[in-house]
Amino acid sequence: MNVPGSIKQQVQQFYDQVGWQQVAEGVYQNMRYEDLRPVSAEYRRRCHLRVGRHLAPRGRFLLDAGSGPVQYPEYLTYSQGYTYRVCADISLVALKEARTRLGEHGLYVVADVANLPFRAEAFEGAVSLHTFHHLPLEEQVKAYRELYRVLKPGASGVVVNGWTDSPLMRRFEWVMRLAERLKTRLQRSSPSPVAQPSSAQEGATPAGTYVEKMTPEWLKAHIGIQMPLEIRVWRSVSVRFLRAVIHERLLGRFWLRLLYALEERFPHYFGEKGQYPLIILRKSNKESA
Repeated sequence: MNVPGSIKQQVQQFYDQVGWQQVAEGVYQNMRYEDLRPVSAEYRRRCHLRVGRHLAPRGRFLLDAGSGPVQYPEYLTYSQGYTYRVCADISLVALKEARTRLGEHGLYVVADVANLPFRAEAFEGAVSLHTFHHLPLEEQVKAYRELYRVLKPGASGVVVNGWTDSPLMRRFEWVMRLAERLKTRLQRSSPSPVAQPSSAQEGATPAGTYVEKMTPEWLKAHIGIQMPLEIRVWRSVSVRFLRAVIHERLLGRFWLRLLYALEERFPHYFGEKGQYPLIILRKSNKESA
């Protein structure tokens, strides 16, 4: 049976040896989990930018808990109004890569997000993107507590993760299966060879590391009773949906713009029913850790 220490060591080794190794300039192995095609680029960028809306626009320290290499340009915008972005990650490789992008704007700390080595109320803002799901659920509770603990009164933190099950994606399962079957048939019947996708693009199925996701009900029952939180949408569709259903020749950009507009109109519905929630922690001005 895995225990938290061995799980964290497994995650660290994965990112040091595989996940944050570059396969092309600025493209990491771990980005194989994302749809990097041009047809999805605008939608992907706009979803990334949602995080910054819920952070204070300026401050001295922004914590990036599980920073990785800060691999997307939109990630850089979160700390533009801050003196320092404090990158805390279990992977030394990630921190070295982050330094190439942030330079002296960053401070780099090897740290466990469930046991942050910072004093209480040290940060004017905090983000954690696709990190907490690499912890067992009991450790995820600790990670949320830690993120909340280090926020200054009046500050906000943003966590992005994925749900165990998305009712929206479950509803579209038949569409994805149909699209995948059609694509397979077209590839088999194509008179010319079909180029294989690169390791960082559509179709790759990399071996991953430990992941344990949650449901909205679990989040509310275990985290919501300890601190105020709000669930909004980060992105409502899965990478599998994008790769299977969204294509340039089928007006893919148009459908993603329509989807984005619906997410903006109903952020709480798509946050709970979609694939990837944006979870906002707000510490009251009257509250002290």
